[in-house]
Amino acid sequence: MILRKLPFIIAVLGMAGGVLIGILFGANEDFFQNRISAGLARNHDIQSISDNSEREAKIKTESAKLWRCYQRYHFHANGIAGLSLAILTLMSFIQAPHLLRFCVQYSVAVGGFLYPFVWLLIAIYGPEIGRTEAHDTFAIFGYMGGVFFVGILGFIFAALKYPWNLEI
Repeated sequence: MILRKLPFIIAVLGMAGGVLIGILFGANEDFFQNRISAGLARNHDIQSISDNSEREAKIKTESAKLWRCYQRYHFHANGIAGLSLAILTLMSFIQAPHLLRFCVQYSVAVGGFLYPFVWLLIAIYGPEIGRTEAHDTFAIFGYMGGVFFVGILGFIFAALKYPWNLEI
């Protein structure tokens, strides 16, 4: 029974993470901005730029892009979790084989939960090690978007191939 509920719990946790960081943005956006600034001050590549105006321009650009990564986590976590909950709910009405339902539900839930973390981890570690390096380091979370997409394709397949039980 818990295996049937777990995808829903995972999706709700994903939405909770997106909502929580949104609340934190509203309560203390300066915390995130200061964290980005402090990390960029420790970034060896940026600090090695000898021209002050070029370094300041790079810091300004990177700050904006890293702040956007925090926002992307928020947007993706909430949006994907909402879509995941819709797919999981609809999948429960499809009379597909158990294994197909299981695979679709878990790929949607796990892929949808883990994918947004690529943006959060880039935002956290990117200031100090660089955005590209952070992206490469945490690429496995980005690949989870593919797992989520495979789940969506599985849902579409099941929705078209198998009958729906719409009796309540």
